Amino acid sequence: MNKILAGLVLATITTTAIAQSNTNSPYSQFGLGDLTDQSVGFNKGMNGVGLAMRKGNEVNPMNPASYSAVDSLTMIFDAGLSGQTTNMKENGVSLNAKSGGFDYAVGMFRLMKNVGVSFGVVPYSNIGYKYSSSTTLTEMQTRVASNYEGSGGLHQLYIGAGWRIFKPLSVGFNLSYLWGEYNRSITTASSSAINTLSKQYTADISSYKLDFGMQYQQKLGKNDFVTVGLTWSPGHSLKSDPECLLINRNTTIGKSDTTTVSLTDGLTLPDAYGIGLAYSHANNFRAGADLTMQKWGSVDFPHYDGTSYTLRSDMLKDSYRMNLGAEWTPRPASRQFFSRVHYRFGVGYATPYYYISGQEGPKEYSASLGFGIPIFNGYYANRSVHSASVLNIGFQWVNRSADNLIKENTFRINIGFTFNERWFAKWKVN
Repeated sequence: MNKILAGLVLATITTTAIAQSNTNSPYSQFGLGDLTDQSVGFNKGMNGVGLAMRKGNEVNPMNPASYSAVDSLTMIFDAGLSGQTTNMKENGVSLNAKSGGFDYAVGMFRLMKNVGVSFGVVPYSNIGYKYSSSTTLTEMQTRVASNYEGSGGLHQLYIGAGWRIFKPLSVGFNLSYLWGEYNRSITTASSSAINTLSKQYTADISSYKLDFGMQYQQKLGKNDFVTVGLTWSPGHSLKSDPECLLINRNTTIGKSDTTTVSLTDGLTLPDAYGIGLAYSHANNFRAGADLTMQKWGSVDFPHYDGTSYTLRSDMLKDSYRMNLGAEWTPRPASRQFFSRVHYRFGVGYATPYYYISGQEGPKEYSASLGFGIPIFNGYYANRSVHSASVLNIGFQWVNRSADNLIKENTFRINIGFTFNERWFAKWKVN
């Protein structure tokens, strides 16, 4: 039990490390930022597939019903980090940017028969960008420059449980503390004026998030299974009061006037739904497909139109994501290293959840390749190769583009370590 408490403390400490931007995309200036899929090490190699995945030696926060599959003798920790480089192109101009940092930390153990518990910290969204643009007004011989900058994001500290009601059917939930902030600014200056105008948008968020899951696993043969997974996250108000600060600064005398306007209860999470299908054969092969939808179109979002700061219903739209992924392990019990490695790949497609000046944001195409490298200690080397710790390495390419908007190509590497040891076994001394 002391080790379980130590794991909870470790997950809490990592909240400081996770509370940082892990993106450099200008598109993170819209909505609540770039949204994540709550995938961990093994999911990332399959491009985020996970709603119908269930194995006793993996933590899968994407569907809390999967916790009920946890092995009764093990305690599992999984932590990961990521780094990425993004190439952005617009009007023939190209720019590269890099970012990265700690990503997630999760754990899982069996509470009682048919009940598994998971806890940890996972990201919900990331905000991070800094760029500038300029326009020349020829009739006035004036150059207008604008600087855009933003940081922040939302994070989830969760605890959840999964219960196998009867052999094929499991249900589960995650209860998360959702917290974070966003800070966005636009500063405009004209070559013919001595004043600069800054608009700063800020919000502090401290709320909750609920996720419910179900998995139904049907045995097809001795070693073949099909699993259906369903998830639902109810939408609700975040009870946050976003602010807009209008700062007019005179650069000659160094004085500024600030006007602050705020919206009461101005931020909301939408209803979100997911369905997944997975097939597995023994410990050699598994494949899955996920479809998720978030009802952002029913959510109003703050907007300043030059005269007033109000909630508008035309800022966001319903979004959809489709992922396909698979994993192949040639011979899990083999003594040959490359036969024990988990080889993973996946592809995906997603639609945006926001509009940009009335135009739909960029669509997303992605592909991934990953490897799960088993790491045995003396106990597992002689007894069980299916419960060993695993080093997960994943590579992902993401393309986002839309007509007359910035085109992005992101290359990302994800590194995670799943620590899986037998902590609850009763040792017998002869």
